[in-house]
Amino acid sequence: MSIYSTPSAQSRLYRIVAFRIIGDYTIQMKFDAGVEQIANLEPILHGPIFGPLRALALFNQVSLNPDFGALEWPNGADIAPNVLHNWSTYAPEIIKRDQELGFYAVSS
Repeated sequence: MSIYSTPSAQSRLYRIVAFRIIGDYTIQMKFDAGVEQIANLEPILHGPIFGPLRALALFNQVSLNPDFGALEWPNGADIAPNVLHNWSTYAPEIIKRDQELGFYAVSS
């Protein structure tokens, strides 16, 4: 299981049906149930997979996987639509996990 997916996020499967970039690292998404969500992904762009997405040229190459309704990037990064649907709930958890994995520099 990806660190960007949690068992509770999987209780109902959502699919992203449309999206658009509305700012630096910020995506507006529409889900199959008609719900819209805005997520600023900048806080999770750390580590070997998501860190390269800090380059806006790469981040802006995001696409929609038509088979799974997930956002994905050319470098292999993707985020489960279930997590993005409930972004305000899961973002702090993801950031905490990234900190525990050492993806954030510690100030001294």
